[in-house]
Amino acid sequence: MKNIFTKEVSNEVISRIEKLTPETQPNWGTMSVAQMLAHCCVTYEMVYTNKHPKPNAFTRWILKTVIKNSVVSEKPYPKNGKTAPQFLIKEDKLFETEKKRLIDFINKTQQLGENEFDKKESHSFGKLTKKEWNNMFYKHLDHHLTQFGV
Repeated sequence: MKNIFTKEVSNEVISRIEKLTPETQPNWGTMSVAQMLAHCCVTYEMVYTNKHPKPNAFTRWILKTVIKNSVVSEKPYPKNGKTAPQFLIKEDKLFETEKKRLIDFINKTQQLGENEFDKKESHSFGKLTKKEWNNMFYKHLDHHLTQFGV
């Protein structure tokens, strides 16, 4: 899996984002391109903001034992997979605003570097290795950029 913490891969992902337009249509799924960008920001919001409440102990246990491996492994996400409720973006979003937010999050994460994330506590899964953080960040972005054909 590509390493999102490297400048080269971050720039490659950002270049793909820059190819999107407000009119870009998905190859599958129902989100608009602006909703997809906002959806991708949620992962970073959980790292850098207090916008999303942490799950309770029982929910966190379920997430760690049932969901974690599919999120942090190198196995690609299936098309039209289930999405956690906090990742559902139902309202319209502004394309340029969400695009800028996502690019800023990617740059911030790359600049902090993988060592900043090694053994860092995840919102939902407990402590993750830098490889697990990378897989989660990169795989999610790659999945949705592929969804929108870039």
